[in-house]
Amino acid sequence: MTERGATLGGEIRGGLVTFVTMAYIVVLNPLIIGTMPDKTGHYINGDAAAGGPVHSIAVVAAATALIAGVMSILMGAIGRFPVALAAGLGLNGFLAFTLAPAMSWPEALGLMVIAGVVMFVLVLTGFRIAVFRAVPEALKYSIGAGIGLFIALIGLHDAGIVRTGPVLVTFGVNGELAGWPIFTFVFGLLLMIILVALRVRGGILMGLLGTVVLAVILESVFKIGSSTDVTGKVVNPSGWSLNVPKAPAKVIDFVNPTQMFHLNLTGGFQALGVISAVIAIFSLLLSDFFDTMGTITGLASEADLLNENGEVEHLAEILVVDSVAVIAGGLAGTSSNTAYIESASGIGDGARTGIASIVTGALFLLAIFVAPLTQMVPYEAAAPALVIVGFLMMTQIRKIPFDDYSIAIPSFLTIILMPFTYSITNGIGAGLVTYVIIKIAQRDTKSVPALLWVIFAAFLIYFGIHPLKELFNV
Repeated sequence: MTERGATLGGEIRGGLVTFVTMAYIVVLNPLIIGTMPDKTGHYINGDAAAGGPVHSIAVVAAATALIAGVMSILMGAIGRFPVALAAGLGLNGFLAFTLAPAMSWPEALGLMVIAGVVMFVLVLTGFRIAVFRAVPEALKYSIGAGIGLFIALIGLHDAGIVRTGPVLVTFGVNGELAGWPIFTFVFGLLLMIILVALRVRGGILMGLLGTVVLAVILESVFKIGSSTDVTGKVVNPSGWSLNVPKAPAKVIDFVNPTQMFHLNLTGGFQALGVISAVIAIFSLLLSDFFDTMGTITGLASEADLLNENGEVEHLAEILVVDSVAVIAGGLAGTSSNTAYIESASGIGDGARTGIASIVTGALFLLAIFVAPLTQMVPYEAAAPALVIVGFLMMTQIRKIPFDDYSIAIPSFLTIILMPFTYSITNGIGAGLVTYVIIKIAQRDTKSVPALLWVIFAAFLIYFGIHPLKELFNV
């Protein structure tokens, strides 16, 4: 803590802020993977052993909190870095909506575990660290800035400020800031802006907690209700998103998460065929590989934890834990666990060491028992923190040499494609591919590291997955 200019209070506060901004995954992950039947008609929570297609959101939530807690604690203790881990959004969607409908849940989880094992091997061989070092420094800054825009967009979308509509996106409810939930978001955002601008220590956490209190009061007075019904259909555009902010009827509860532990390592190859299974594993591998690279690089830059060579401290240990988290997520049936960009909110409030990650992990473990409390924070109360942190990360753009088009254009594509395609991996891929192509056009291929050519080829395959499937008829 002394070396990194941190304080124990700042670490605890940062860990708490990170947990609050991430706690939604305990609610959201079960809604994605816990309600999707596989090819056999069964759900992910081990119901096959019970003899029928019955899903249990509570079991998936408990397992989600358990693995997030254990892996975040390991990241803090071994990686010594202020980043928490949990089930990855996007990866869980791929698992639920692409793999599970084509096979059984145990077989789909088996493919995810295999992807994690491959990732672990790449870390042990030094390949993954070499990739970090091969990326040009300016692109690393663009990754951080792009993630800033990305999480700001997530916050604005979650709060209902940015919505899909007749055109690509619309503002608020029919072009207006209508409803008490949006008022809550605006109040929280302005409060955090003031506190952060005045350099108030703990301003993000103070603003977040104050906004949650306001949300609870407004719901108790106006009975606003949820924006969606039990099927997820929007029935009240001016209602709360994700959770209705009211005191739960039951605060302490426990559900045994071990019901989720079941998988079939080789069944996916039989269900899809070898080529399709390999492509699925490659997709899982590449997405997590570069999502983590972007997240860690962006967070390290924001926390000023890059050394004089622009490298992240304890990178090998960080990547080992991240790889194990992919395996653990598959084994426990919660989907691949990965580093969360929401950890930037904790960094913005003082987190600089692994102690913050241990605090976040401990709170996730407590969430197994007090899951009802995590379900009283609506998106509108948590989203302002993401917007503020997005601003803080976007400031890294000043380090990019925009007068050098050979790096400025790839950096620009990296920054804009992360929010516009809702994918960190797509942004990194577009930037790296464009960078290499420009170097080829400039006849300056000698300046491209050998490993970058490998990454270039991998991303060409990644972006060309669909035509490759058609070519091989899979």
